[in-house]
Amino acid sequence: MTNSTTDDRRGWTQNPEGVKRDILAVAVSEFAARGFSGAKVDDIVARTQTSKRMIYYYFGDKKGLYMRALEAAYLKVREGEAALDLGDLPPLEALSTLVAFTFDHHRENPDFIRMVMIENIHQAEALSASEKIRKLNVAAIDKLREICERGEKEGVFRHGLDPIALHWQISAASFFNVSNRPTFSALFGADVFTEDGQSHLRKQTVEAILAIAQPEAPL
Repeated sequence: MTNSTTDDRRGWTQNPEGVKRDILAVAVSEFAARGFSGAKVDDIVARTQTSKRMIYYYFGDKKGLYMRALEAAYLKVREGEAALDLGDLPPLEALSTLVAFTFDHHRENPDFIRMVMIENIHQAEALSASEKIRKLNVAAIDKLREICERGEKEGVFRHGLDPIALHWQISAASFFNVSNRPTFSALFGADVFTEDGQSHLRKQTVEAILAIAQPEAPL
């Protein structure tokens, strides 16, 4: 009969990438809930089939684990965008699809929003040190720039759209929908956060971004 240590060791050697993914998924949850200072490696160990020694072996230390967890959170959203195949869609449809995806992703991944909020509190210290996150986000802007250029060429988008500003506007509405839900609900009620309310808000967010991108109608 094998003990749990033997079973864990077999998992580390047979599927190390799977073990690392599991650790990172739990780490995102713990750091999002408690911040860097409040999260404990022992709690992450307790929720995974591994040991503190193996976490340090894979990630170096708690700071290294936090950095990798932050990168994993950003990677998830960028991989979701990449799976949309926006280059095969007409510009208006591509932009609509991207906005809807961003709204849905943020709503369904509140841990990502919380980690970004933590980074903002700490002046983006870890994020600024991550070359991987910078590259991921450059690729996201390049994708949006390509949509803008195609739309401009076809005459469905206004001239001179700034993809960074457009990314900011898409992110702002989708982020606020999650980050400010408790305070907004306390002040104005939670109707906007029901399924019907979210569906309506999602539609309005898509329409608002398209209105920003499209040429102004003649008076």
